[in-house]
Amino acid sequence: MSWRKEQRRAERGYHHGNLKEALLQAALGLIAEKGAAGFTFADAARMAGVSPAAPYRHFRDRDELLSSIAQRGFEQFEAVLTAAWDDGRPDTVTAFERVGKAYLAFARREPAFYSAMFESGLPVDLNPALLAASERAFGIIRAAAERLAALAPPGKPRPPAMMMALHIWSMSHGVASLFARGDAARRKLPMSAEDLLEAEVLIYLRGLGFSTNRGPAAPPAGQNQASPTSGPASAAPSGPPSGPWGTSK
Repeated sequence: MSWRKEQRRAERGYHHGNLKEALLQAALGLIAEKGAAGFTFADAARMAGVSPAAPYRHFRDRDELLSSIAQRGFEQFEAVLTAAWDDGRPDTVTAFERVGKAYLAFARREPAFYSAMFESGLPVDLNPALLAASERAFGIIRAAAERLAALAPPGKPRPPAMMMALHIWSMSHGVASLFARGDAARRKLPMSAEDLLEAEVLIYLRGLGFSTNRGPAAPPAGQNQASPTSGPASAAPSGPPSGPWGTSK
């Protein structure tokens, strides 16, 4: 969205008495243009068409404004991942694939929210609402990892589900950063984000001893699941991002 379009939307919100929403929309527009670290509190006020003092009616400072945006992003992210996971239906691996694709789709569709969530360096532990929203979203990936860990081949060490979840998230973030955050536009890449994510998961699952053939296989005793094959979301970690699911800058 253009700066002017966001400005008109923010001004309409303010003149209708919704200053808080106008500021959030203004900040989103600035993040889309300049990144999460590229604007000031005064910039948000200017884009919203209000005085520099007006934002203090709703936000203590720029970090609180950014936290509100990140929280809203995580709430939307949770809804997207929940729909994709669909409680593991029709089988764990298929649902797992959808989660990885949904992760990439969200990063592409909502780059400003994604930047506020993962690239802002916000001290999430100081904001209970943001922390809770981020943990709910991460809980979907953890649930998928727990289901996948339960399908570990007999005789193979079963990795802790939390470790798998963190690994999966880190890889998904790495692919999203490469493709969805604009890096791909600066270099020619031989495959799509989805193909890269699937290839990385194949490597990861093979390392854990999973079968990675697409053919049918007998499910483990007591489980009505297909043996894990190719799936999404596992690559050589590029390091966790900053923000609620990583180490604050």
